[in-house]
Amino acid sequence: MALQIDWKNLGFKYMQTDSYVRIDYTNGTWGSIQVCKDPMMQIHVAATCLHYGQACFEGLKAFSQEDGSVVVFRPDENARRMNDTANRLMMIAPPVELFNEAVKAVVLENKEWIPPFGTGASLYLRPLLIGSSPHVGIHPSEDYVFILLCMPVGPYYKDGFFPVRALVQESYDRAAPHGVGNVKAAGNYAAGMMGDFSGKSSGYPISLYLDSSSHKYIDEFGTSNFFGITKDNRYVTPASSSILPSITNKSLQVIAADMGMTVECRPILFDEIGIFSEIGACGTAAVITPVYSVSRGEKTYTFGSEGQAGVVLTKLYKAIQGIQYGEIEDRHNWLLKIV
Repeated sequence: MALQIDWKNLGFKYMQTDSYVRIDYTNGTWGSIQVCKDPMMQIHVAATCLHYGQACFEGLKAFSQEDGSVVVFRPDENARRMNDTANRLMMIAPPVELFNEAVKAVVLENKEWIPPFGTGASLYLRPLLIGSSPHVGIHPSEDYVFILLCMPVGPYYKDGFFPVRALVQESYDRAAPHGVGNVKAAGNYAAGMMGDFSGKSSGYPISLYLDSSSHKYIDEFGTSNFFGITKDNRYVTPASSSILPSITNKSLQVIAADMGMTVECRPILFDEIGIFSEIGACGTAAVITPVYSVSRGEKTYTFGSEGQAGVVLTKLYKAIQGIQYGEIEDRHNWLLKIV
């Protein structure tokens, strides 16, 4: 039962909760929200999600507040990004309003699984969209299944907000120019596994990918956006058509500007890496992961201390977490109150 969970020592892994919600798209119309208890589901053996990769997902979190209420961080942005992905993959995604209804429903159905305020944990929500029509010739599905499951989670990396070492992945590319790197297609993550796990086997928790056409420009980390803090107080993050637009990164850019920093979104040559005093990897799962070192070939570049995150990264991390947990005013109306 949820009440027996050690909330302060959760990892980031699947956990069975009371239910998930499902909405079917058939005959050109989205149906009603269904609450499902059985995690096993039937699917046609020739469904397009299985054969032609018509599958995409999102990730967002719900947070308990000190007053007992529960909020979700920027679900509208996830809904819009899922629609962008669906358009690229010739799929049909639920509109923002229906997406948010499903978010509310799954949180309310699993209230006991929401980590209490003060534990540092959250309820992770995983929206999934799959093509369900049978086709053996290449063709977009006519029907779709939208699923939203949830589970309590702790830090994505076992040490939480603690510096890690990164490896520049030279043997594998994350995404191709004019490809699908800028959307959250499920297949992107399968394509990136070999490079990421190759780095991990060499002792690097995360891999940094460069642009696939020239290997001169920084793109992003395997599962997170790249951003760097310069010595003259600039927040710099890459501009590339191959990068997934991170909602966490977008939020951090606003927070950085609120703090008086100059925000730059532009192509970043790898040769510029020495301008940074701090480097972070950011995304929904990890929020911010400080990067102590980046190794490329025989050369290793270091940033700050190996034993603790830098001053600016710490300020940004505390600011976004403070907003999410209701400890700092939500000036930009990012929180959707559920209960």
